[in-house]
Amino acid sequence: MNYFSGMTFSDRFINVVKAVLPAPFTIAVLLTVFTWCLAFFFGNYEGELAQRFLAVATSWESGLWNNSLLVFAMQMMLMLALGHILALSKPIDKLIQKALFYCKDTASSAATVVFLTMLVGLFNWGLGLIFGAIFARKVGEKFSKLNLPLNYPLVGAAGYAGLMVWHGGLSGSSLTKVAEAGHLKTLVADFNSELASTLPNQITFSETVFSPMNSVVSIMLLSIIPLVIYRIGKYSNESVPNLKSDISAETSFSTSGAELLDYSKWVGSGFGFIVLIVALLKLFVQNNGELLSFFTPNNINLLLLSLGLLFHQSFSAFLKALEAAIGGVSGILIQFPLYFGIMGMMKASGLVDAFSQGMVSISNETTYPIFTFISAGIVNIFVPSGGGQWAIQGPIIVQAANELGVPLSKSIMALAYGDQLTNMLQPFWALPLLGITGLKAREILPYTLVLFVLGCTIFCAGLLLF
Repeated sequence: MNYFSGMTFSDRFINVVKAVLPAPFTIAVLLTVFTWCLAFFFGNYEGELAQRFLAVATSWESGLWNNSLLVFAMQMMLMLALGHILALSKPIDKLIQKALFYCKDTASSAATVVFLTMLVGLFNWGLGLIFGAIFARKVGEKFSKLNLPLNYPLVGAAGYAGLMVWHGGLSGSSLTKVAEAGHLKTLVADFNSELASTLPNQITFSETVFSPMNSVVSIMLLSIIPLVIYRIGKYSNESVPNLKSDISAETSFSTSGAELLDYSKWVGSGFGFIVLIVALLKLFVQNNGELLSFFTPNNINLLLLSLGLLFHQSFSAFLKALEAAIGGVSGILIQFPLYFGIMGMMKASGLVDAFSQGMVSISNETTYPIFTFISAGIVNIFVPSGGGQWAIQGPIIVQAANELGVPLSKSIMALAYGDQLTNMLQPFWALPLLGITGLKAREILPYTLVLFVLGCTIFCAGLLLF
């Protein structure tokens, strides 16, 4: 009997993926072993086998605990956790409740969810991920309560769309890092000190996030995708979702002594206000009001921290949201050092130069951004982290772009587009959404494939036309 008989296309696809693609941590370990072998057999190390083995091991270990890269990992963990905390606050819940008014049927619901989720995702990836999941869940609860038919998997897929635009937004890992003074030089100096001395000190958001190319691409995404999703919703199969509200009523309690500080809205909001003042001082005093140079990982996290405290009001509510959010950063915590170890081996072995020369040999000024886009999409399947991917691919992209005369900002945007697009195929970041909505990966996959095709068309058009 055929194993695949009676299965839909999406069922077959999921089973094939499960058969060939292990967990992200396992992939990170396999990539480490693969890079280790490449460095050992093809790296520019000298000496006998034992000496080569020790040299590779040393370069791996030095990359594993690279202090500057570990700071980067912490910045990305905070960005996801604080965005998640913000998504669980009452003001965001009120925004969702108001948006539910426009959710009249499957088509209008899916279009509203996908538009707002992408908009929020452009602001912050963690916030967009959890906002979309909670919004999709609320839509399902509304239709379940009213006993109305809904294509709930389509709405769930729409709630995941923020991960298709995030890297081109304000919290994009590579974009926030190159906007940080000195980061680009430091990243490349480990591989090519001569090239590093010629690089700009920073690449601000005016050249990446708010560049003409990315502005047009973002507008196209926000315009075309909701329209297509709306049309799909008009002709999709529907059934009444069986969902109950997962929000429990608040219980009253009495506090005394030091607990009063934990639950005090005045203390929590007051501290949040102080943090917000510090962020504004950095913007208007330290950065002279230059908004585009303000958006670095530290400043974004400072802003998210202040808003999280202000929106939750009390420390107790903030910490309760943190407990719900902290699990989402576990992948970054344990996987990033492995990516940094890969980076260390690639640096010491000379593989970065080899890969850069390979990309240069098959590219020209026109095709290079497309090749970068494709390679970034493929790498994201195996390394589902924009930050980890930037650590590995960043030096290669910078060197190749420099040799071909392609603007660095465009090359970095090509990496960002490729990285974010294949999230529609990569289930790693969908796990929080699946947990909140109660959907299965195979239910949303047919619709995320549509998002993938649409995104691929729009991103390629942007890279070729600008």
